[in-house]
Amino acid sequence: MKKVVVIGGGAAGMMAAATAAQQGRQVILLEKNEKLGRKLFLTGKGRCNLTNACDMEKLFENTVTNPKFLYSAFYGFDNRMAMEWFEKAGCPLKTERGERVFPVSDHSSDVIGALVRRLKQWKVKVRLGTEAESLVFRTDEEPVEEKKQNEGPKAVSGVRLADGTVEWADAVIVATGGLSYPLTGSTGDGYRMAEEAGHTVKETFPALAPFVIREEWCRQLQGLALKNVSVSLCEDGKKPFYEGFGEMLFTHFGVSGPLVLSASSFYAGKRKRTDVKLHLDLKPALSPEQVDKRLLRDFEENRNKQFKNALGGLFPVRLIPVMVMLSGIDGEKKAHELTKEERQRFGRMIKDVAMTVEGTRGYAEAVITKGGVHVKEVNPSTMESKKVKGLYFAGEALDVDALTGGFNLQIAWSTGYAAGKAAAERE
Repeated sequence: MKKVVVIGGGAAGMMAAATAAQQGRQVILLEKNEKLGRKLFLTGKGRCNLTNACDMEKLFENTVTNPKFLYSAFYGFDNRMAMEWFEKAGCPLKTERGERVFPVSDHSSDVIGALVRRLKQWKVKVRLGTEAESLVFRTDEEPVEEKKQNEGPKAVSGVRLADGTVEWADAVIVATGGLSYPLTGSTGDGYRMAEEAGHTVKETFPALAPFVIREEWCRQLQGLALKNVSVSLCEDGKKPFYEGFGEMLFTHFGVSGPLVLSASSFYAGKRKRTDVKLHLDLKPALSPEQVDKRLLRDFEENRNKQFKNALGGLFPVRLIPVMVMLSGIDGEKKAHELTKEERQRFGRMIKDVAMTVEGTRGYAEAVITKGGVHVKEVNPSTMESKKVKGLYFAGEALDVDALTGGFNLQIAWSTGYAAGKAAAERE
């Protein structure tokens, strides 16, 4: 029986192993942790947003890096198929706001449980606490004379484990994840193995990570969440390279929340540049003219109140002192005493509160890793290496990433399925 070895017991690895085993192959899944799916367990604050129920167009729109590469994988195992797969494996699902899909129980353990049931059902041999050290290639085992004659691309023939033994295989799937959440075992092993196999690994960055903000006033707002706001990111005062709408949160180091995490995916490749500003629009539904009318009305209704006490209808209470401070207007001044120029300046600020981005919080707090194995060196239909026969990649090891909302896990399911199916069908 043909044998497939999968390195990594995360989302992509478990899907790849289950798919290859379902085709009747002997499959061995190597996981260096003592449990499968450690990162999956933490996903979505333990609830596991496992996919998104949107249409295909939106699936591609939410993929930030190399969406065209994923065309075959997405259509081969799309979000509807993923949902059906988990429901049939005994994990009932529900769809929430933003078409995000969760297990009905709100427990990520149920998603892992569904995968583990399939691994057992299709007789995958799971080896926990087993670290893969390196790939073994056919040319490594050949005598020197045969190596000279072997002009074709090299082929993989197994995996050398940390204890020095070799797990021989007809196909190997590298699904080791990236560098984010290193405590779960994501330490970039797959990138090293890919480079040893002759692959190019695109530079990696923490993505879907909170921003560190220079301005001290941000710290004063720690814990304050803002809904229905929009942000844009600009570099050196140029046109925005990211614009988004949603929720954000002030923290002890800067800003976080879904909106900021998405913005960070576009910032990741620009981290070496110095002057990146985050522009916050507190009233995106209103035009500058409408904001000015609103201020006129509020100041008239509260005309004898101090400026700082006339803003209750506009902002959360904790935000008011910061807005007053940033405006440069005397907070003790009566509302009716504000000049037209002061009012209009304040209105412009409501539409554009600027913050200086100093960087992201790094891999320890990044949901995913941007960068990875160069997709031009991988067959998009099968996930097989174009450089090494029988070597496949799946999930975060590849240079593909998406926004929050279940899209990154859909990439894991789709690429894992494609790799598992192709590895099993390989002659």
